Amino acid sequence: MAPIRLCVVGADGRMGQEVIRCAGEGFSIVGALTHTGSPNEGKTLAELGLPGGSLRIEDPSKLSSLLERADVYISFTTPDAEMANISVAAGLGKKIVTGTTGFDQSQLDALRSVIEGHTEAVMSYNFSVGINFLAGILSRTSALPKGYDASMYEIHHTGKVDSPSGTALYLGDILSEARKYTRVVHGRSGRGRRSAEELEISALRAGGVPGIHEVVLAGQNEMIRIGHTAFSRKIFAEGALLAARWLMDVSDRKIHSMREVLGV
Repeated sequence: MAPIRLCVVGADGRMGQEVIRCAGEGFSIVGALTHTGSPNEGKTLAELGLPGGSLRIEDPSKLSSLLERADVYISFTTPDAEMANISVAAGLGKKIVTGTTGFDQSQLDALRSVIEGHTEAVMSYNFSVGINFLAGILSRTSALPKGYDASMYEIHHTGKVDSPSGTALYLGDILSEARKYTRVVHGRSGRGRRSAEELEISALRAGGVPGIHEVVLAGQNEMIRIGHTAFSRKIFAEGALLAARWLMDVSDRKIHSMREVLGV
């Protein structure tokens, strides 16, 4: 069976490099892209200590030509870059895997209109198998009676830009739907009680933490704690590659979630 050919966007970023490292047997890196003005533009993957040898990291103007020989566009980059790049990938009918976070609703709506009807995509705030299994559990918290409150905190490295994390917002949406919350509160100070329609989400940034998410479900006389800790960014790269492999058997021109990939 021929290897799945990947064009990795954000190739010199933390996650892009991890994808390249994890893309072993069954995959081939045929394109690597960075942002305009990156000091790594023009360098080979080997110069960055990555597998891929003499393949050079290109600037965004080369995206179309790189995608010509790829099966899957796979990216972890910024929302602004993604808005431009995904339209190119979808226009060429390339399958899309993106773990970029920080989109606003108008950007998400625009991406949906660009992708659907043109190609298949997996979009996820978090490609971890464990996080998506946790999401499946949280979707069943509707079974808890009234009087059980849900709160969540998340911790990420100091370099993370968006806060709360996309994963926290993803899990929060699931909790809000299950527990019928209509408001989200991000931290508390001063005086005031929690109201029944509020979901609490708190964000902490410290050191080099890849990601910790913990949900607390508390009644008057007991508390349930459900959490997930990432030991390495490798889990996100492995999940994204699993999604890329899954997409090769899908031909419905729709956007899918990581939970669909896993059947959770």
